[in-house]
Amino acid sequence: MKFKFEDLLIWQKGMDLGENMNALAYKFPKEEIYNLSSQIRRAADSIALNISEGSILQSDAEYRKFLSYSIRSVAEVVTCLYKAKKRNYIAEDDFEKYYKDCFDLMNMTIALRNKII
Repeated sequence: MKFKFEDLLIWQKGMDLGENMNALAYKFPKEEIYNLSSQIRRAADSIALNISEGSILQSDAEYRKFLSYSIRSVAEVVTCLYKAKKRNYIAEDDFEKYYKDCFDLMNMTIALRNKII
């Protein structure tokens, strides 16, 4: 027995991204705890949260709306990654890896959203 969203690859990847961003945020300076660290954690967690919330007992229109929220949260994570890179909190190779993860997840989520009529 399980919820249907647990089989969705985008939910699984969203969960992984949330955990990765949580671990990454711990490396940021302490003065960022209520700013960038918090923002990147909340945005990353929001991706999987919206996917799961939208998949349960929602109309197709509502489900599309929640998937759109997830896509926007991916964009927010990317902007936080840029901020972290510009502030020298993360190395270029870490930025590139997480950027690609975000890009792939965004495209997968858009593809699912576009299939829902």
